[in-house]
Amino acid sequence: MPAAHITRRTALLGAGALALAAACSTERPASDTVQTTYGPVRGVRRDTGIAFLGVPFARPPVGELRFAAPVPPAPWTETLACTAYGPTAQRSLMGEVTTIPEPSIPGEAILTLNVFTPAPSARGLPVLVWIHGGGFVAGSPASPWYDGAAFNRDGVVLVSVGYRLGIDGFLHLDGAPDNRGVLDWIAALQWVRDNIETFGGDPAKVTVGGQSAGGGAVWALMAAPSARGLFRAGICASGAVTQPNDLAAGRAVADLFTRRTGVPATAAALRAMPEDTVLDLQATLQAPGPGSETVPMLGLAPFADGELIHEATPALLKNGAGGNIPLLLGFTRHEFNMAATMLAQNPGAAAASPLASAGRGADMDAYRVAYPGADATELAGQAISDTIIRGPSFQVAEARSGLGLPTWLYEFDWTSTAPGYRGLAAHCLDLPFAFDLLRAPGVAEVEGEPPQALADAVHASWVAFIADNDPGPNWPRYTPEKRHTMIWSDQGHIESDPFARHRQIWI
Repeated sequence: MPAAHITRRTALLGAGALALAAACSTERPASDTVQTTYGPVRGVRRDTGIAFLGVPFARPPVGELRFAAPVPPAPWTETLACTAYGPTAQRSLMGEVTTIPEPSIPGEAILTLNVFTPAPSARGLPVLVWIHGGGFVAGSPASPWYDGAAFNRDGVVLVSVGYRLGIDGFLHLDGAPDNRGVLDWIAALQWVRDNIETFGGDPAKVTVGGQSAGGGAVWALMAAPSARGLFRAGICASGAVTQPNDLAAGRAVADLFTRRTGVPATAAALRAMPEDTVLDLQATLQAPGPGSETVPMLGLAPFADGELIHEATPALLKNGAGGNIPLLLGFTRHEFNMAATMLAQNPGAAAASPLASAGRGADMDAYRVAYPGADATELAGQAISDTIIRGPSFQVAEARSGLGLPTWLYEFDWTSTAPGYRGLAAHCLDLPFAFDLLRAPGVAEVEGEPPQALADAVHASWVAFIADNDPGPNWPRYTPEKRHTMIWSDQGHIESDPFARHRQIWI
């Protein structure tokens, strides 16, 4: 690694990162062309290394392959230019405005990944495989918030992954394998196992990470026996860990699809339909309805199909998903509190909102104890945030630590200074800190003036965890006795059992 890359931030990472930098110091000049198991690929040179964008890890899922398990790419002999992001499964944004910039790129070859490496000629670097969020129906691996520049600077290879979304990825269909999106993640991890060494990475040092639905992906992969051995650690940021759903829930969504659309939930009925038609059917499925006629929030998501994933989340909590795999997980202080404010301003939307329904039925007396001084809107927001993300993540930490499994918990508590986000540590706002990308497009608009010192600390802990399966000596494991939790409000500090008041509403 060039000496210029050994910055003040690298110094924060300690001896492990310096050793990584030293491992790169005597290498020959990096080539922008790499030979994969399917053919040569050419990347684009950058200040921090080389980016290989839109590298195929499976054939385009079209025609007979549309609802099939991913199939390896057809080999090629001419060098493939991987200098721009490939097509995305996302065709339109989840909302008119999203916190994370999430480009939609047209095209059929959506099963691609992006490799950011300090130098393909490096040897033995740790690897982070990143799975984007978006509720399993949206999101983009081409977001500038997932750029690997800072990780490359600090000796980590980053791989971001595209996968099938919504109906194509997660609806139970007769005549098709279940959990096709999960199969895509596993295929990408298999590609990493077989190819990452030629990009400077070590296939034995892979951490899989993700945020929101991507964090749920990490949890689902820990539950999938066929993913074992493909990664050694996990990072679950604001993860949708109420998934995997159980088998009955997965089948119920398919039944609801047929009732609502009149189209059989079969691969044969959908395979030849234009993409726009299937997306219209998905919108019909997800539209608000009375009672059981509304698809559950994150209904199009991984579920325990009995083959790929054997157990739903309640059983995984009891039995310890992933076994002894180290897991770093946590949440932001105000995940979806903004939703309660918007719903209060527009009561007509409240009845139809899946977010509002998530907080319905909460014991507000208990919430007043857990959040003293909060007003009614704040309590409603915390009920939403706690039901969807915070409480379930806490349950994972409690369950794993009770079984003696290596677990680290955090709460991101720094609040934005930007209009619309002011005073909130909202969903997604921790990512530019973890990726150390405070100057990336869209960050200032939602963060305001984020402190670099906090990004240095959060990013350093992630690099240490990816490199050494431990976020560092200043961050103890979460245990039933101490419940040590990292609070990212300044440069980070540890509190013991900070959620004592919350346990009655979270467990």
